[in-house]
Amino acid sequence: MRNFILAVVVPLCWSQTPAPHLPRGSATDVTNAEIQATVQKTATAPVSDQAIRVVSINGEYNVGIGVVHRAKTAGRNPGGGIEHSQITEVYHVIEGNATLVTGGTIENPRETPPDSAVVKVLNGPSTGGGPIQNGVSRKVGPGDVVIIPPNTPHWFSEITSDQIVYLVVRVDPHKILPAGYGTK
Repeated sequence: MRNFILAVVVPLCWSQTPAPHLPRGSATDVTNAEIQATVQKTATAPVSDQAIRVVSINGEYNVGIGVVHRAKTAGRNPGGGIEHSQITEVYHVIEGNATLVTGGTIENPRETPPDSAVVKVLNGPSTGGGPIQNGVSRKVGPGDVVIIPPNTPHWFSEITSDQIVYLVVRVDPHKILPAGYGTK
């Protein structure tokens, strides 16, 4: 009996055809030189968030690549928290050290105006405000990666180095960000 079962099961496995390949796309390159040049454009600003590319992935969702730098917080207001309702962000720290707070509650929350560049190009619908209360704090530095899902408040409460620079990947399943966007 055992031989019969094997004789039936094995041919069924061999008869399956492989799944067809999905449409193939092309890769999008963002070089380190381009990232550094983007940072240098606003090097004297205390905070800069600049989109570099927004790419449509097979028309199913968009992915944005940007670079952010924030100056040391000592002696200045570190700003407040923000959350994005439809975008997941992935931070990859390139240089600098800071304390990143996620979760909790943003004090005095305010919707970001829908016609602002933050909503139209960078992050989609967002809520900002004051510091975050009852969040989770962690030290981040070069090489660290943090994934921030939608509706998760986040905030750099302290930047201890001269600045922190991080690459941000924005996953946009609702295609809010402008596909085809690219810096000149």
